[in-house]
Amino acid sequence: MQYSKKVLQHFRHPKNMGKLKNPDGIGKVGNPICGDVMTIYIKVKNKKITDIKFETFGCVSAIASSSIITSLVKGKKIDYVLKLTKDNVIKKLGGLPPIKIHCSVLAVDTIHEAIYDYLKKKKLKIPKFLEKRHELIIKGSKH
Repeated sequence: MQYSKKVLQHFRHPKNMGKLKNPDGIGKVGNPICGDVMTIYIKVKNKKITDIKFETFGCVSAIASSSIITSLVKGKKIDYVLKLTKDNVIKKLGGLPPIKIHCSVLAVDTIHEAIYDYLKKKKLKIPKFLEKRHELIIKGSKH
């Protein structure tokens, strides 16, 4: 399989790997078809993601997607992060093989789940689209 230099760089030297102590939000999403599982931990202050870490069990593309999503969102406001899509991840990685596009979706879903968890714990307003996305993710992970 042909990977971009950026994908290989993030796979070999992932950024923000590990677990945060006392995170404000945790997102954990798995892909039942390929077996990849991502967990993202976030710290939030003043509606900004101030710290972020990830743990991923998966392939080259899954680890690279986890690394790049954490780099994209660290220091950014939640509203900005909620607008990110798989296309942002794919572009920053210099492309992904078509069979590995689902890894970029997994990364976006996982950061969105971490934000959902944070908002729910803090009893803050959860945007309708995020509520719906959460329901779809939960439904999909039960298969």
